[in-house]
Amino acid sequence: MSIIAEEKISNLKNFIDSHDNFYIIGHKEPDGDCISSSLGIAEILKKFNKKYQLLSAGPFKRPEIKQFEKQFTKFPKKNFNKENSAVIIVDCSEIERIGEEIAPIIKDYDKFIIDHHKTSDIDNEFSIIYPYAPATAYLVQLIYESFFEKIDSEIGKILFFGICTDTGFFRFLDADSSDVFYAISRLVSKGANPRETYSEINSGKPFSTRKLLGLMLTHSEQYFDGKLIVTYETLDDTKKFGKDGRDSDSLYQLLLSVDGVQAVLFVRQDTDKTCTAGFRSKDAIDVSTIAAKFGGGGHKNAAGLSTEGTINTLLPQIIKEFEKVLN
Repeated sequence: MSIIAEEKISNLKNFIDSHDNFYIIGHKEPDGDCISSSLGIAEILKKFNKKYQLLSAGPFKRPEIKQFEKQFTKFPKKNFNKENSAVIIVDCSEIERIGEEIAPIIKDYDKFIIDHHKTSDIDNEFSIIYPYAPATAYLVQLIYESFFEKIDSEIGKILFFGICTDTGFFRFLDADSSDVFYAISRLVSKGANPRETYSEINSGKPFSTRKLLGLMLTHSEQYFDGKLIVTYETLDDTKKFGKDGRDSDSLYQLLLSVDGVQAVLFVRQDTDKTCTAGFRSKDAIDVSTIAAKFGGGGHKNAAGLSTEGTINTLLPQIIKEFEKVLN
């Protein structure tokens, strides 16, 4: 049974029917869920004989999504007429998160949003947003099956890949996830291979990323009787080990396995004046509310932000917010 209301499916179908051309866009610094959701929507539009362009601000830092980079462009190859064209945004609800250069280009187009992030405050006829969905790719699968019943093999493999990346290969799913596993089984029955997908996601890491991971573990410190672990990456760290193939997922997994820890905070200095931060937590702590206070967002147990500041100024501010929750 689909969690998406029939009215929402009908609204999306009407939206597609009323336009001829589409830009498909996800958030900047895309992950597997963002990319697979974009490709899933592209397949749906193709079946409806619609023209589309896949856009992404990039960068494609994660090794597992490099194979898809050539299917996306940073800017439109051709500007679609606004009167009969529209934008479908996936895995993202905030226009500013699609990238500073792309956002102005699509500003005046009709938009439809498909997302599963908790911090979204959008709920109208031009959106399908379910915060309790484990991945946007899962929503795209349900949309696809609502339109065409059976899913094709190749797109099934891609959507399976997206669901795996956002669920930590199912580690983040709870006891109430039977419908999700049933949906996943349909993808496997169409050719998605769990073993191959796991290898695709977790293999091929550059050796430099293992060295960087060790350094970030060395940087880590405990706060509030070990309930919070904080670590960081400086500009010098990035210069030494590079940007490609970072493996923050392994970092979070290692730190969350520490006895007594409830949350992990990672801050990276991107430029002299800007930082990004990642948050992970166990069941009780809602890190999305903390990220939102600094202009970020995400899910209860996984969130992020990008903001002006430095590690030295930003870390104490975020730690202070954690103190309110953990103490």
